[in-house]
Amino acid sequence: MYLSLLSKEEKHYFIDLITKLVSVDGEANEIETQVIDRLKYEMGEDALKYRKSNHSIEKLIEYFSQKPKATRNLVFMNLVSASLYDEWYSVEEHFLIEEIQQAFGISERKKTELMKIVYAERDLREKAKRTIAE
Repeated sequence: MYLSLLSKEEKHYFIDLITKLVSVDGEANEIETQVIDRLKYEMGEDALKYRKSNHSIEKLIEYFSQKPKATRNLVFMNLVSASLYDEWYSVEEHFLIEEIQQAFGISERKKTELMKIVYAERDLREKAKRTIAE
């Protein structure tokens, strides 16, 4: 959501970070790969042409931790959203998201606000699926 607002460089770092997040518990599954592809389409041509780097997870987190608050919030919200797409709970993803939250300086209050947006979006998608299927 709103990933097109990122700069070209930020989009590339985001792709790397989201790829690391969804594969922290093993290889990305089909749903996670589809989510990454959907996010690339949202970001546009810059992201579609990009091939992953060899940056470490620490470097990727550090990169975004130096960005403005709005960028950090946007990236965090999209990371959380992507991590919830599949139906499997991953402890590794959860701990990595907590680490990112801390590194980005996101308060519990802001996290709650962002989570409400993520769940509202998810609820809307589910409602649309049910309505279409009826």
